[in-house]
Amino acid sequence: MILPFVASGFGTFMLRQTFKQVPKSLEDAALMDGAGHLRFIWHVLIPLSRPTIVTFSMISIATHWNDYFWPLIITDVDRVRTLTIGLGMFVQQESGSDWSLLMAATLFVCAPIIAFFLATQKTFIKNFLTSGIKG
Repeated sequence: MILPFVASGFGTFMLRQTFKQVPKSLEDAALMDGAGHLRFIWHVLIPLSRPTIVTFSMISIATHWNDYFWPLIITDVDRVRTLTIGLGMFVQQESGSDWSLLMAATLFVCAPIIAFFLATQKTFIKNFLTSGIKG
């Protein structure tokens, strides 16, 4: 279920824009110091783009965590279905639903995303603070 969403146009565009902000002189300096292209990417570009990578991963995880239609189409066994489909099945259409149980289940589904945001909050905010700085 995850494989089709590993590469996306939005993520490619975000990383491209981040990599374009890195000055050419920084790459030239790394190459003069003896670093190859892969070492430059691994030791310079990836650390500089860490806020963008974390921001994109957070947006992507939150978006696909809440997917309902795609997992419903490709799964046919209840034990491999996602939590969002479980919430949909939790609602009983004949006798209505117990709203207190449904809200408690919804809280358990939302808790990992909230915990992920709280854990990566500094990096997420750092990306927005440095996005307008050209240097």
